[in-house]
Amino acid sequence: MKIIIAGAGKVGTTLTKALSADGHDITLIDNDREALSSACELYDVMGMEGNCATLEVLTEAGAAEADLLIAVTNADEVNLLCCVTARELNPRLHTIVRIRNSEYTAQILAMKHVFGISLIVNPEYSAASEIARLLRFPGFLARESFAKGRVELVEFRLKEDSPLTGLKLYQISDVLKTRVLICAVMRGSSITLPRGDFELKADDRIYMTAPASELGGILRELGVITRKVKRVILGGGSLISRYLSTMLERDGIKVQIIDRSRARCEEMAKFLPHASICCGDITDTSTMEREGLSSCDAFVALTGLDELNVIMSLYASSQKVPIVITKQGHIDELQNIIGELSLGSVISPKQLCSDIVVRYVRSMRDNSGDTAVTVQTVAGGQVQACEFIIGPGAPHQNTALSELKIKSGVLISAIFHKGQVTIANGSSVYQEGDSVIVISTESKNIQRFSDIFA
Repeated sequence: MKIIIAGAGKVGTTLTKALSADGHDITLIDNDREALSSACELYDVMGMEGNCATLEVLTEAGAAEADLLIAVTNADEVNLLCCVTARELNPRLHTIVRIRNSEYTAQILAMKHVFGISLIVNPEYSAASEIARLLRFPGFLARESFAKGRVELVEFRLKEDSPLTGLKLYQISDVLKTRVLICAVMRGSSITLPRGDFELKADDRIYMTAPASELGGILRELGVITRKVKRVILGGGSLISRYLSTMLERDGIKVQIIDRSRARCEEMAKFLPHASICCGDITDTSTMEREGLSSCDAFVALTGLDELNVIMSLYASSQKVPIVITKQGHIDELQNIIGELSLGSVISPKQLCSDIVVRYVRSMRDNSGDTAVTVQTVAGGQVQACEFIIGPGAPHQNTALSELKIKSGVLISAIFHKGQVTIANGSSVYQEGDSVIVISTESKNIQRFSDIFA
């Protein structure tokens, strides 16, 4: 497909990377010559310098012949005008717009037909939703849902005293007392899709597929205490903090926000009258002690500086805070470093946003059942998890998985058939209408179900 991406910032370049890897014809627009040149050179796409909201630039970029426009500049108003202008050139154009200002959200949703918007994305809101989800079910570093919430791909780090440390994979189900599949292991910066004789070691980051109904039992067998979160400290008064505070307050969770900017604290206090707002420096240990860091249930680092978030999460971990969550804006560049650190769950707003858009783009391609209905990335983008609904023409139906020739670096992890979840093994089969979860390394670039076969 021909896709125009307006905005070469963090979200725009992440989307350029993902969609160009899928083989789409990408044109990237931005006013910043340096950022535009860097992205175009890195991902081998067309670039156009200029104002993406003008008729002249959009015409030259080929909006009249494009299939999709994604407007992700830093200005909501520019994004909206860009979509409206492009739709004037091409009424059949699909448009995706990034809106960050919560004051616009309800209005734009009600007027989607006026603006001609196909999908609205908000990286900060997506990040807040993911953090709230992790806090509601503590114990895992990350959770991704498939098959309408029936199948989960969860991440956790093995500690020295974990009952799984030192075991081989074929022994895991006996210990956890339920059928699970360790589909990926990150050891240091390297990722492995392991076989049954793979031995787990302390500090491994484990990616496990399991039925959602079994997650509580798995945590109990792992010796993880999953107490209800009652008090959370947010380091930084960001837009994510505002969204997250609203979500947590609905759940009856007490929220404390610490930020060094008085103006930002006053603004947060207006929007969040029930939250505790502290104007202070989160790097000041006396401030953190006064605010009760060591006795809180969770600490979330949400400043605009990745380095500061890392430092504060490490400090919170040293104070034995049960749940630590770290926001990272440049997770791809820092993956080799942060993978070794005790940062708890690492959240990347740009990656969450990219996953939503890629899922939409893949659904546009065709309705044959061969394209993924859900696409998630884990392990800093090194592993991709896709959900496919098996169509009538899907190959090798009712054939045992052990008889299939599947590419190396690719595995089928779970099958959802008529309300039942099956963690895949050699005798498993899939049929028309089933949901099939496929795990692959980034290099395999699985776009269609048929791509998994050698």
